Amino acid sequence: MADMLKFPNVGQDYPPKRPASDRVADFGEISEAYEAAKAGEQSSRCSQCGVPYCATHCPLHNHIPDWLKLTAEGRLQEAYELSNATSTMPEICGRICPQDRLCEGNCVIEFAGHGAVTIGAVEKFITDNAWEEGWVEPLRPGRDRGQSIGIIGAGPAGLTVADLMRSHGYEVHVYDRYDRMGGLLAYGIPSFKLEKHVTQRRVDRLREGGVVFHEGFEVGRDATLEDLRARHDAVVIATGVYKPRALKAPGVGAAGVVEAIDYLSASSRKGYGDAVPAFDDGTLDARGKNVVVVGGGDTAMDCVRTAVRQGAKSVRCLYRRDRANMPGSPREVKNAEDEGVEFVWLTAPQAFHGDDQVNGVQVTKMRLGEPDASGRRTPEIDPDTDYLLDADLVIKALGFDPEDLPRLFDAPELTVTRWGTVRVDHKTMMTSLEGVFAAGDIVRGASLVVWAIRDGRDLTERMHAWLKARATSAEKKEAA
Repeated sequence: MADMLKFPNVGQDYPPKRPASDRVADFGEISEAYEAAKAGEQSSRCSQCGVPYCATHCPLHNHIPDWLKLTAEGRLQEAYELSNATSTMPEICGRICPQDRLCEGNCVIEFAGHGAVTIGAVEKFITDNAWEEGWVEPLRPGRDRGQSIGIIGAGPAGLTVADLMRSHGYEVHVYDRYDRMGGLLAYGIPSFKLEKHVTQRRVDRLREGGVVFHEGFEVGRDATLEDLRARHDAVVIATGVYKPRALKAPGVGAAGVVEAIDYLSASSRKGYGDAVPAFDDGTLDARGKNVVVVGGGDTAMDCVRTAVRQGAKSVRCLYRRDRANMPGSPREVKNAEDEGVEFVWLTAPQAFHGDDQVNGVQVTKMRLGEPDASGRRTPEIDPDTDYLLDADLVIKALGFDPEDLPRLFDAPELTVTRWGTVRVDHKTMMTSLEGVFAAGDIVRGASLVVWAIRDGRDLTERMHAWLKARATSAEKKEAA
């Protein structure tokens, strides 16, 4: 039995990061991997709580204390199997989840001042090690049920549904408008946080297990939603949210003022080796430029850190609140600062200058007023504090809203909320259309990858039950 509860005499020790001066020269992941002995040592710090707050604050309710104990005991294959039981992509969550706000932020020994167990790093180690050892089993379809499903969107929610429903024996088709599967995992998250092969091997496992992928397939152009309903026994909408939130200011349409998704996608495509004209002509390349990123979430952090790696002359991040009220992960802010990003707190853009090309951003200082409905203090303009920042490239990273799916899918009967998200019955996860389900950001709004996986898992359970009931009803009618 492992000697646990070592936190009083074993200190918290994350995997070492490469020096900032080295890591900004490439797009490789910034942290080294644990060796097995170090993973076991850090796992042994777990206090094995009677009520594990780490697990209750994890959207997937991963069995964290249990696989930490197995890791500490050196039972790594069992640790992987337990981790894999609740998550379809634990090594991805281990890399990109904001553990400081979820499991590690609610670790009991963190509250006691000993520093949280390094849960994310251990989670990453467990499954990376499993891939290396050959413990990740192929996707084995269950007994053929004679029913098929179509999934619109190949992001984390869609891939989770594809994985689990194929395991249940359904024929699974995934339709995505991009030329690679993975959604934001492929094109929106830079390689220094999630190297591309990590996502690709998950996609390859699904493909080898019989999931059929339709790349470059746009619902509304190549088929309507009604066409897919006729083709499949059930349809899942898991498109995510891709419509950039607007920034209203004079000059916002100037050349050189670009959307975060366009900028990050171009960088990712170059990493894949694609020809990207808008990057190659300099439009979406930060090299040698004064870059200003507007926004305070994780997408903004991805943008500023990408700009540094592209060789920007300077990189500034404008955020209208202060550091304490920034929605992005504090770890990501620290990583960006280490890499040379300048944060300009309590500052907002008022106008963009330049005739043919942006050359400056007029900004004003902000102050925090009374709390709004979310509980955060509302930013207000501090009068007479305007000044000008040099800028050759401005990246708008204000978040994403849903696209107009009823119009895009030629499905006016598809009901959406006042925010544009798809409306579902939360007991069944079915939309206003019979047999059409929805999950992930397109239902909950822009959120975390781990929530998309959770939604995909929940949807699978409910859709599987609905399809079984439908098949049973059909059998009874045939027998009558």
